[in-house]
Amino acid sequence: MKAIILTAGEGTRMRPLTVTKPKTMLQVGGKPILQYNVESLRNAGVSDITMVVGYREEVIKNHFKDGSFLGVKINYVTQEQRLGTAHAIGSTKDTIKGKFIVLNGDIIVDPVLIEDLIQKYNSKSAKSLLVLTEVDDPSSFGVVELNGDKIINIVEKPAPGEAPSNLINAGIYLFDEDIFKAIDLTRISKRGEYEITDSLQIQMDNNEKVLGIKSKNNWIDIGRPWELLDVNEHFLKDMETDIHGEIEEEVTIHGPVFIGKNTIVRSGTYIMGPAHIGENCDIGPNTFIRKYTSIGNNVSVGNAVEIKNSIIMDNTNVNHLTYVGDSIIGSKCNIAAGTNIANLRFDDGNIKIRVKGNKIDSGRRKMGVVFGDGVKTGINSSFNPGVKVGVNSRIGAGAIVSKDLESNKVLIPKQEHNIIDNNR
Repeated sequence: MKAIILTAGEGTRMRPLTVTKPKTMLQVGGKPILQYNVESLRNAGVSDITMVVGYREEVIKNHFKDGSFLGVKINYVTQEQRLGTAHAIGSTKDTIKGKFIVLNGDIIVDPVLIEDLIQKYNSKSAKSLLVLTEVDDPSSFGVVELNGDKIINIVEKPAPGEAPSNLINAGIYLFDEDIFKAIDLTRISKRGEYEITDSLQIQMDNNEKVLGIKSKNNWIDIGRPWELLDVNEHFLKDMETDIHGEIEEEVTIHGPVFIGKNTIVRSGTYIMGPAHIGENCDIGPNTFIRKYTSIGNNVSVGNAVEIKNSIIMDNTNVNHLTYVGDSIIGSKCNIAAGTNIANLRFDDGNIKIRVKGNKIDSGRRKMGVVFGDGVKTGINSSFNPGVKVGVNSRIGAGAIVSKDLESNKVLIPKQEHNIIDNNR
């Protein structure tokens, strides 16, 4: 059995995090989203994987290479134009033979789900098989109507209240080579894409057996920045302590903690697990790392810093006397001394975050900031809850930031200079 992972897209709802890397390469629990899917396939016995890449494909290739470090074989197919899921799958036509699994790269799948998918496909002699899951609001998904386990209709992103069911296409499939024939016949949709759901409709119209499997196993969709924190917590809560670095005297550790090679945790630091700290990090002294914090590789966290329930990506510095709460901080950032990130509104209401121009209720009472890669803050700068700062932007000393800042901008607060003449 082979597998295809679709990972050519950008993930515009995740900006500014995806300006420099694909969404599937954002880290949760110490590794990229995409790596969880590779490991799930491997653990389910599928080791021959083709990744359909496109946007910032070099980031994916540089990390995974041929896949051997994960015990799998990875090939790459570049989707030059991102024209939809059917187009992406069709781009592998010359490299895929026999039965194969397809996963959307921006979801995280339990290996048990993949095992169930293979077992049902073999027992039912299906032509195509989709994993389905039930949601409260299906209007943002492909909604499936079933007769028994046979799919009789798929409606792509129906208007609110018009969905035929609450069962949605989870973006996990098992096909044989005949799907390529249906893809060749697929026409462009109203959304301007070649949809795999339309290819499946062609199979259904030809009375070919297209079945759905309802899943109760773990299936996690990641679409908006704050959902990274939810997924990070999901993976950290079941971790076990695994320490490879140096722990100085008078360091306190409560709960499970992972500490990578060549990392030093300095005296007076208090770590409240579960927490993940990567390789080659320098933590402390006198630092407080709180639950569900994930720190990448080559990160420096200075004296008297407090970090709570946050993701700090690789090669970032968080300097002394700083507070970071419920936030996502990109790679190669420099968080200056005394930076304070607020994560709670005065009225205790949910934090709203701007996504593709619209303010969206995150559903979170506590949410700090989202920084793209390369952000630099000035000393004693402060940030209101829900603020996003774009890639390589700079914030001057003493600034109070209450609105989003686009990439490659410099924000310098207005200041009055009172000059005292000592000769008077």
